[in-house]
Amino acid sequence: MKRISVHLQSFQLDVMTSIERLGLINRMEAVLDKLRRAAASDASHDAGERHPPPQCHPETRMDILAKLHEWSLEDDPTSRILWLHGPAGAGKSAVAQTLCQNLETEGHLGASFFFKRGHPSRGQATKLFPTIAYHLANILPEFKAAIDMCMEKEPTVFDKSLAIQLGKLVVAPLRDITPTRPLVIVLDGLDECEGENLQQEIIQLIGQAFVQSHFPLRFLIASRPESHISQVFQQSTFDGLHRKFNIRQSYDDIRIYLVAEFERIHRDHETMFDVPRPWPSQTVIQHLVDKSSGYFIYAATVVKFIDDQDFRPTERLEIVMGIAESEHGSPFSVLDQLYAQILEAVPVRRSLLRILSVIAAGCYLLPAQIEQLLGMKSGDVRLTMRRARSVINVSSQSQDVIPHHASFLDFLNDQTRSSIFYTGIRSVYYQSLAADVLKAFSYTIDDRSVNAIGHVAW
Repeated sequence: MKRISVHLQSFQLDVMTSIERLGLINRMEAVLDKLRRAAASDASHDAGERHPPPQCHPETRMDILAKLHEWSLEDDPTSRILWLHGPAGAGKSAVAQTLCQNLETEGHLGASFFFKRGHPSRGQATKLFPTIAYHLANILPEFKAAIDMCMEKEPTVFDKSLAIQLGKLVVAPLRDITPTRPLVIVLDGLDECEGENLQQEIIQLIGQAFVQSHFPLRFLIASRPESHISQVFQQSTFDGLHRKFNIRQSYDDIRIYLVAEFERIHRDHETMFDVPRPWPSQTVIQHLVDKSSGYFIYAATVVKFIDDQDFRPTERLEIVMGIAESEHGSPFSVLDQLYAQILEAVPVRRSLLRILSVIAAGCYLLPAQIEQLLGMKSGDVRLTMRRARSVINVSSQSQDVIPHHASFLDFLNDQTRSSIFYTGIRSVYYQSLAADVLKAFSYTIDDRSVNAIGHVAW
């Protein structure tokens, strides 16, 4: 009888333990479910909505990927945050995507969030920290238990400010946790998040989290070189806390990409069997490389246009080269939309168009020289072009105002492409520029301004 009683007690204990374990499992599942509903599931690097995502072509961007990989494994407290910046179309998203895939394979990816302008979830700042928390809860069991306690104390946390969300959903649960491996959070396209003030706040909050508490993560933030983002990284909070990395031009990578893609098109397209190799010629390849200005957006746009199964690649290439006209839309429509979207964000339209007329003329002058030529106040050029810095370099008073992309000049000078931003030779702004040049001869002006622009305006 006693033995039966002992076995019964043991059985009851096992049942109670199983019930408690099941209850804990259900509780943890409930935590994940709450986070999942508050997160942006379509913002991660492997989200189905982003398929196929932009990623680096094999054998390209190897140098920058190696440096980012090295940074991700460092334990250097002076570079917990890395700002990866570059102009529109530089390939930031492809680099971020490839880095995420590599980090995930190695077990070092904590979370990823790819912003998208105007998207109902990927464009919202309020989705960011719940998404990061959701990813961390999936890979760190102890984080899942810790966040359960935090959410129990603050059940309405998803309706709170960004500061409270970061504190309760990420910082607090990590306070007593030390991950056994480096974990990197990748945020791509921060400049596409709703509102400049929210973009700045996100960076500031992440910086403060590192300063004020134990925060065992590393953050990679990729964006265009917008001035309001650059200003935040210049604040004292980020001294000794972050590193900047500029995605520079890589003509060699563009050439590798184009040669490989044209070889694939030649091999796979059914109309190419009688086209002799090499196709296209090295002269054509070099022309396209030069047009790209070392950035992938132009090259990728060209390849996508030519790689259309409904048309002959040879004829599509002739359209790109300007040898033939297209009856089925512009090969650069995607590129044109990008340029127009950026220019539309500039609030002072008339001043913008006057400055663009100088650029369209192929004259690259210092900001002060453009102001003198157009009769503007000192500082007007950099102020006007503040929101266009991802296509036009106006980073310094001592550097010429020039476009990042050679194809931007083609855009400005082709009215069918640039529409309201056309500032080519037939535009009223170009004619106004000619009048400004005439005035320049009637008073003292920097000789370089007159010499550089006078012959073009006529």
